[in-house]
Amino acid sequence: MNLIPNYINGELVISATNDYIPSVNPATNSVINRVPISSITDVANAVAAAEHAFLYWSNLSAKERSNYLLAIASEIENNIDSIALAEVNDNGKTITQATTIDIPRAAENFRFFANAILEFTDETYNTNKYNNTVLRQPLGIVACISPWNLPLYLFTWKIAPALAAGNCVIAKPSEVTPLTAYLLSKICIKVGLPKGVLNIIHGNGEVTGNAIITHPSIKAISFTGSTTVGKHIAKVAAENLIKVSLELGGKNPAIVFDDCEFDDTVTELVRASFSNQGQICLCSSRLLIQQSIYEKFKKAFVAQVKLLQVGNPLLPTTQVGAIVSEQHYNKILNCIATAKQEGAVILCGGSSVQLTGDNANGFFIAPTVLENLPNNCTTNQEEIFGPVVTLLPFDTEQQAIQIANENKYGLSATIWTTDTIKANRVANKIDAGVLWINCWLVRDLRTPFGGMKQSGMGREGGNEALRFFTEAKNVCSPPPPKGGFQTTK
Repeated sequence: MNLIPNYINGELVISATNDYIPSVNPATNSVINRVPISSITDVANAVAAAEHAFLYWSNLSAKERSNYLLAIASEIENNIDSIALAEVNDNGKTITQATTIDIPRAAENFRFFANAILEFTDETYNTNKYNNTVLRQPLGIVACISPWNLPLYLFTWKIAPALAAGNCVIAKPSEVTPLTAYLLSKICIKVGLPKGVLNIIHGNGEVTGNAIITHPSIKAISFTGSTTVGKHIAKVAAENLIKVSLELGGKNPAIVFDDCEFDDTVTELVRASFSNQGQICLCSSRLLIQQSIYEKFKKAFVAQVKLLQVGNPLLPTTQVGAIVSEQHYNKILNCIATAKQEGAVILCGGSSVQLTGDNANGFFIAPTVLENLPNNCTTNQEEIFGPVVTLLPFDTEQQAIQIANENKYGLSATIWTTDTIKANRVANKIDAGVLWINCWLVRDLRTPFGGMKQSGMGREGGNEALRFFTEAKNVCSPPPPKGGFQTTK
């Protein structure tokens, strides 16, 4: 059992605290590491290192910063298998997902922003009398706080644009899944990232997270996690008048019309519902099915869900791995119990799965499909964030839109129909920041990402992220005189 060190001023250092959290492999329910609840002292040391590094880092050319990010991307790619194994042991996700999606995307995040910063130029607006130049300058020291569901994937999604833009970063991964953030620390040391530019602090939200977001030197906070925590961070940011970007919860509808490509729609919605054990903020959780094909869809969908292989996440044949922690495992089971009390009919799943051998004590739940619940019940209104979906029938297009929007969240939605005019008409009326038509989780990193309502505020991705991590400064001046300006030596 290893003690996870912090990464401060370019070095791996033991936390100043004596308080630790056990890090558990959820597939075996065995402790694999200890995670420090880093203190105010740890955070202060990290901020001091970042402040010392900022002048140097922010004055490097975009190309020089880009080269460091590209080196990190290459090192992640060179070590996909070992990093993926660490992610599986830490998180419970399947080895297939880790090796083909999560870790490659972490590398791509660095590579994408390494290239994007080279094209992120100042804006100019010229009139007959005056020239305006909009400069984009780094903020200074920024905080990046990421969740446990896609540990390295979302950690790098925040860090990469912040560094590319010239900021120095105080980053906190989830205390539930710290291992790949630690491995990223080692990669940064290997590629020679200048000391203090990136500092990774481990700990919980109550102590470590609060110490980070309340530090007076923090100029912006980028957070992905629960809506409850997001509201707290928004209050702190408001009190300090600093930038904040929040990517929060979701209760994403999938609207299935009777003119959809039926077989493809069923297959894709099984994937959209149960990928990563349903622990992706973009997973579909409310499936709205047009009444004329409801029974046909239900039969086909449930039949495919029953075929999903729940098992050891390290086996390539496993399609559904372990729930990330005992706490979250119990939460999901409690949500299923609530659904039963609300009158849900369980079409499949609805219980834990008992495996054998090393996984006998792991946290596994069968993919669960529910029906016979109104949209206004707790099960259809609150985020479960697990392998649980509900089926809801609708008759008309307007009714589908109404059901989809009758929720406090507005992160994403999918629409399934062969009528492209109808699809775009419906997409225009759905309250969600990300919409897919006849597909799911197709991402172009240039596009803005984020939610409406209680799914968050602000946008990540592409130039939106680079704008968030920079301050706009407008310089207005008249054109040069005919003889030119005098220059000083």
